[in-house]
Amino acid sequence: MENLQPGQLLARGVCRHLITHGFAVIEEFSPERGRRVDVAAIARDGEIWVVECKSSRADFMADSKWQDYLQWCDRFFWAVDADFPLDILPVEDGLIIADAHDAEIQRMAPERKLNAARRKTVTKNFARTAADRLRMYTDPSPSRRMFG
Repeated sequence: MENLQPGQLLARGVCRHLITHGFAVIEEFSPERGRRVDVAAIARDGEIWVVECKSSRADFMADSKWQDYLQWCDRFFWAVDADFPLDILPVEDGLIIADAHDAEIQRMAPERKLNAARRKTVTKNFARTAADRLRMYTDPSPSRRMFG
């Protein structure tokens, strides 16, 4: 198995699960400059989800930026493994239990509808990021990099 960090393994399981439900997913997505979410997902109907993957209590406690992500999604989730201390997670957010292979939604996140302008911005950034990553896969030359 590759040398992935625990949070990256959780993200992989989350992405695999969301794909089976028709989502397009991107790991380490920046909805705006200076911000990076672990998983961003767009449903067929355009609903946008953000999932933050936490591998330990220390990982969760060190994250002071997660509330900034609420303004960039319709639904916000925490993804943790089965041994994570669930009592420290905010109960008003969604909960996903994951491992490197799959995940399961334990608690659906409440809907916080994005306004049209914000949805358009996130969707465009998502599409540009996905297109750039695909192009980098076929032509990894740094001089050909167009988007950040």
